[in-house]
Amino acid sequence: MKTNPLLRLGHLVGLILIIVFMLFPFYWMLASSLKSQADLLASPPVFIFKPTLEHYAEIFADEKVTLAILNSFIVAISTTALALLLGAPAAYALARFDFRGKKDIWFWFISNRMISPIVLALPVYLLARNLNMLDSHIVLILIYLTFNLPIVVWLCTDQFAGIPGELEQAARVDGAGTFTIFARIYLPLALPGLAVSAIFSFIFSWNELLYALILTRRAAQTAPVIATSFMSGYELPWGKIMATGSVIVLPVTIFALLVSRHMIRGLTMGATK
Repeated sequence: MKTNPLLRLGHLVGLILIIVFMLFPFYWMLASSLKSQADLLASPPVFIFKPTLEHYAEIFADEKVTLAILNSFIVAISTTALALLLGAPAAYALARFDFRGKKDIWFWFISNRMISPIVLALPVYLLARNLNMLDSHIVLILIYLTFNLPIVVWLCTDQFAGIPGELEQAARVDGAGTFTIFARIYLPLALPGLAVSAIFSFIFSWNELLYALILTRRAAQTAPVIATSFMSGYELPWGKIMATGSVIVLPVTIFALLVSRHMIRGLTMGATK
């Protein structure tokens, strides 16, 4: 059956409009970070301009910005690694074993994502203050782990459940133990799900602002907090804000590109069953 050329053209135009709508904010942020202050404040907006790196030079010359970016890397990578380390075995157990309370545990993991972060902000702050954990990496890692771990368990459980059980049975006949089966059979086959879990955990940890703003002061401030600190009642240094935003987006983009092949497989697995 031949497709109507006008319909195909309409789909193409619609797709282009959607892509432009999604990418324009990123273009505007990057373009603004490369404009001079005069071009930034020009009215109407300037689309053709001479690029400058002065705003990037300003933020990287600021020790607070470089420390915040380093803090974001430490917190995001640590949270992602711990979420995968703890979440993958839990997901394997939920997918392959039947035990009492399994449905309750599964619902508990999923329901953690239903809680609004602002609801827990005050209790978390008071708990961190009483434990002398304010303005530390560990407090951010622990709180981020609470909402990243359910994502890993949710995604990886579906991945492990989709792996044929015959592989496990054959491995057990050969004398393989549970840990060997998990490490040598299920983990390699579940790489797409692990990649999706990793990128989501990294993005959520890297971009999180509310808890980082409440629980840190100077030593453990992350990049999103520093970006908001540029705003004051007297001026809005849009160039520095946009340059910092571009630097914040860059690691996530690179990480997503590195795992994009596994990420696409993980997101689409089960769609063609």
